[in-house]
Amino acid sequence: MSGVKLEVLWSPVHPDKFITWGTEIFLYEVVPLKEASRSSCIKVSDTTGANLLATNSNHHYVKCVDIYPQAESDILLAIGQANGKITLTTFGPTAFDSRGLTGKELAPRHARQCNSIAWNPVESNLIAAGLDKNRADHSVLLWDVFKCPHYVDSKGNAPVVSSHHHHSASSGSEGARPIAELGMSEIAHSLAWFSLQPRCLVVGMNNKHLRLVDLRDSSKIINSTPTKAVYGLAVDPCNDYQLASFVENQISIWDTRNFEKPVLTVTQPKPVTKVLWCPTRHNLLGSLLRDSSTIYLHDIRHTVVGNDEVEPSVLERSVQPCPASNITSFSWHPTHENRLMTIALSGMINDYVVFERITLNWSPNSSILWTQGRRFLKYINDKDAFYNSFGDISVKIKRRALNDYGLKPELWENGDLAEDERLKKVWQWLSLSRSHVDDGRIRGITSRLPGVRCVLKMDNLQQNSSNMKSEQISVPWPDLCNPGNGFSAKIYRSEDRDKALQLCGWNFDADSMGLTSFLERLEAEGAHARAAAIAVFNLKLRTAIEILNRGSVSQNKQASSANLNIVAMALAGFSDDKGSMWRELCLTSRSQLTDPYLRATFAFLTDDDDSYDSVLNENGIAVEDRVAFACTFLSDNRLNEYLKHLMAKLTEEGDLAGMLLTGNSNDSVQLLQSYLEVTGDIQSVCLLAVRTFSPELIEGPTVQLWIISYRMLLDSWHLWNQRAQFDILLSVCSASDKPPQQVFVSCNFCGKSISAQMQGHNKSRGTLARLGTTSQKLKESTFHEAIFDGNRGNYIPSFSNVPHGMSACPQCRKPLPRCAICLMNMGTASGLQNSTSTSTNSNGRHTSNKLAEFSSWFTWCQTCRHGGHAAHMTHWFREHSECPVTACTCRCLSLDAASKVASVLSQ
Repeated sequence: MSGVKLEVLWSPVHPDKFITWGTEIFLYEVVPLKEASRSSCIKVSDTTGANLLATNSNHHYVKCVDIYPQAESDILLAIGQANGKITLTTFGPTAFDSRGLTGKELAPRHARQCNSIAWNPVESNLIAAGLDKNRADHSVLLWDVFKCPHYVDSKGNAPVVSSHHHHSASSGSEGARPIAELGMSEIAHSLAWFSLQPRCLVVGMNNKHLRLVDLRDSSKIINSTPTKAVYGLAVDPCNDYQLASFVENQISIWDTRNFEKPVLTVTQPKPVTKVLWCPTRHNLLGSLLRDSSTIYLHDIRHTVVGNDEVEPSVLERSVQPCPASNITSFSWHPTHENRLMTIALSGMINDYVVFERITLNWSPNSSILWTQGRRFLKYINDKDAFYNSFGDISVKIKRRALNDYGLKPELWENGDLAEDERLKKVWQWLSLSRSHVDDGRIRGITSRLPGVRCVLKMDNLQQNSSNMKSEQISVPWPDLCNPGNGFSAKIYRSEDRDKALQLCGWNFDADSMGLTSFLERLEAEGAHARAAAIAVFNLKLRTAIEILNRGSVSQNKQASSANLNIVAMALAGFSDDKGSMWRELCLTSRSQLTDPYLRATFAFLTDDDDSYDSVLNENGIAVEDRVAFACTFLSDNRLNEYLKHLMAKLTEEGDLAGMLLTGNSNDSVQLLQSYLEVTGDIQSVCLLAVRTFSPELIEGPTVQLWIISYRMLLDSWHLWNQRAQFDILLSVCSASDKPPQQVFVSCNFCGKSISAQMQGHNKSRGTLARLGTTSQKLKESTFHEAIFDGNRGNYIPSFSNVPHGMSACPQCRKPLPRCAICLMNMGTASGLQNSTSTSTNSNGRHTSNKLAEFSSWFTWCQTCRHGGHAAHMTHWFREHSECPVTACTCRCLSLDAASKVASVLSQ
């Protein structure tokens, strides 16, 4: 079979059957694997197998095959052969035998190769054949198989073909003639029927043009276009106006309504061997290339702009049903969505389903909806276990927001809500830095949250490291057997370095109790390797050995306990002799240690030139420990270079541990932006900036963009309370940017505020009085109204900023509206005592220090604009739901957000 091209074809009327052919024709039935018979079944997919039902080997030199499209229990094939004959055959005794169809031969007058054959999909008695050129004969022949000799109808009104004539030509068929023919002395390369116009045919002729023909009048050509793309003609089953053809490595898409040129041409890297439209998916064309294991899918996109349809575009992708072998043919399933069958050169058959491009919708509330074929929609949300595998940061952000993350008064409290160890350490460090400044342990720093570079005076670009004056001290190793042997370590000290050590958490001297308590805390946390390393860095060798021994005892159930014992033994043999065997063995064996702190410990003990690169570049060590080590053992120049390099590295990686170096500075903005790009955690970035940055940095464009984005995120989740709390926090941290008053009582006549608090602020009053449609709408009422920053619905607002005793507008002297209950002008006492707390002004008059009592506040309905004193309106709505104004039918109470007005206690 290696020299024969293998083809595959799904049955158009049997959803579980298909045929393959080369030298023989095979009929298969697709079944689930668990139902497949083991003897004759071949696996075609992970879930399906194909049972071989029958074989037809009576026909040789088969060039093309088509399956009878009428719904029948049996399969009837039309076979086009190399001699031009069309033979109707089956796979055994069938109902077609009694109708005289089995074995029928339809032969042209002159023998030549049959290139294409197609049953009419609507009038299934018609079959068209495209033949090679013969100068004395036509190349396109149309046959009616029911009008040819030896046909009998289902009632048996004609002679029946005997069983011994099965699969052979009947003697009477020699006189069969086509009912229509065209293309004299021409060659037909391919042809295809139209579904909506069942007597119309498109034919690729003479390697130079396509013809649309109506076979009711075969002499009349409907339309024609010159092209060399005359091979593999296929009409789109979903769109009768659209067809495809190919030549060499070009695929042409045609529209029969505009047939002058192809509407789209697709160029492929290799010669095309087959194109087929998907019958279950609009505008999806599959193509197969020569010597390829890939099927290319072309999604044709038609676009209409105004009333004009612009040139379509195409989205291309590819699938590989059997990557290990070249595909020779494929066939779409007629009814199952995006399902196709392929056959490879080796004879391997694959049943393959093409996954559809999906339209994905991801809602702000962490719900995902997408299409699953043409019939189903799939939906998941953050409550599904599968959704959690996405690592959607918005789910964590929303959960944190509901827990008031970032809003806690103490910075370290926010770290406990972060659900991330890195963020927790950042919040804890910020709390530590602020406490050091507030307690006076770090002085001479203007920032409340300084970083290490700030306290070392490295954050100023004009500051030169030569201005750093550190004292070099040689400190002996106190735990060595012979203190007088000259073993010592060089360390550097200065006041600024001490401040940096405090920010790193190393706020202790080598012989103070601070180191002991710090190491005990690390041991309690199970960080024995870190505690031992820090003890060694502080020249406490015996303390480090004791820590490792205690660690091996407490971790005796873990595999690492043996390592701690061995490390403790190795550490006990420390020798400063550069030529000692101990030093040589440590240098060769250090890389085998898995714990970074243990590797750094031996790197420190075996360092030759006081560069300590192996310690400083050990990424497994916490940043604060590396910075503290550098502040202890590096000279001023090397310390400056190392901190610059480390800050650039942490900023590039978006590691928030870099805030130890940047503190509250411009460098922090770049660091947080890098962290945002890596994680998408806009919440932490925004809250860290608001809680730590100066007002000048908060006003920067980058930080403002973070704030706007986080506000929009909270709004999309309808977390109004959290949004309000965040705005309050922002106003506190940025005291220079206080929000203006948004609501006040204005005069209905002049539009100016009647509040005593607004007197003298003419610009603000003039601006607020002209706030667009809302104020204009309010002025239409006969009552004095409030100007709002947006209409929030129907409710009864109240205001206390109107001085008691003011019954007229202080600007235009027009009277204020009357209360609907007591009919007194608003601003007049409502019969209740005012506050007794008074003071004396410059004129000697007694004035109240308190605002007006709630009972006299302005109150009105946002719908009908009627109102009065708050106490009177409250009393009224205890017993009524309608407006107290005569003839007003507004049910004010039911429009209120709380559905009732709470009772007000008189004072």
